[in-house]
Amino acid sequence: MNKTPKIVILLSTFNGADYLAEQLNSLLKQTYTNFIIIIRDDGSTDDTKQIISKYVEKNEGKIHRLSGSYENVGPSASFCLLIQHVLEEKNSLGLSRAYIMLCDQDDIWVDNKIEIQIAEMLNIEKRTGCQPVLIHTDLSVIDAREKLISDSFIKYQGLEIDRNRFTHMVLSNLVTGCTSLFNEELALKALPIPDKAIMHDWWLALIASAFGRVVFLDLPLVRYRQHGNNAIGAKEFKKHHPSNNKFWRVVFAPKKSDHLVDVAHQAFEFKARFGNLLSFQKKTCLWLSSMMNLKNGFYQRIFYRLARLF
Repeated sequence: MNKTPKIVILLSTFNGADYLAEQLNSLLKQTYTNFIIIIRDDGSTDDTKQIISKYVEKNEGKIHRLSGSYENVGPSASFCLLIQHVLEEKNSLGLSRAYIMLCDQDDIWVDNKIEIQIAEMLNIEKRTGCQPVLIHTDLSVIDAREKLISDSFIKYQGLEIDRNRFTHMVLSNLVTGCTSLFNEELALKALPIPDKAIMHDWWLALIASAFGRVVFLDLPLVRYRQHGNNAIGAKEFKKHHPSNNKFWRVVFAPKKSDHLVDVAHQAFEFKARFGNLLSFQKKTCLWLSSMMNLKNGFYQRIFYRLARLF
């Protein structure tokens, strides 16, 4: 096994001129040096393209720009195009085996992020063989001026990181894409990412948890920048203690949740593609989750609670 395989870092940009150079600098300072960066711009109208051109020119062979259309397709589809490019051009990119990391344009990577994650990946593959593996980490949260907001994104969001089995992942994504490293087996299994997938990182997490392993490293290896233009953003978790009357009003409220409808569509897509490869328990969870595609919020929440039992 190659102990220092070439890593591909995929970066999708969109109007990221304010922070892009700082992120690229943090990548170029990594202690693990056997990597390349492939950038796809998703139709920027600011100075992002000029910044990319400057870095590609100064780092020939290290930073590549995906040629072709600059049409705006959104982050999930853009990363899907990048992953597909890696698999199709694996030989020309000098990859004996594809190891892929996803990167956002406005964060900052800790200097030894690649080194830590690829060491963990190789250890897992040595023990378990060739199966889909996804390794993700915690993040620290900073503001636009790099002032620390929280030393743990997981705690800040109130995420139940231990609920990482497939049946949990169907209902709630715990993987932050910009922290992830995954192997070729996962990439091959995941593509094409369907339009009904809520986000690319959630789809990748579903694949890994169903057919391989999702591994969380409790280390903040990315400084996640919280600002006004985040595609998703971090929201501080605050535990509420509703009164009994409010609790029952919520339970019986007829208003549907659009998010649960999206989860239902994603679950249906996953079952349609992989149902014949899944256990009865996993298929049942997907069926219950797909039933959340209802107009009535009360029945939505019943199916949600039933799916959570798995």
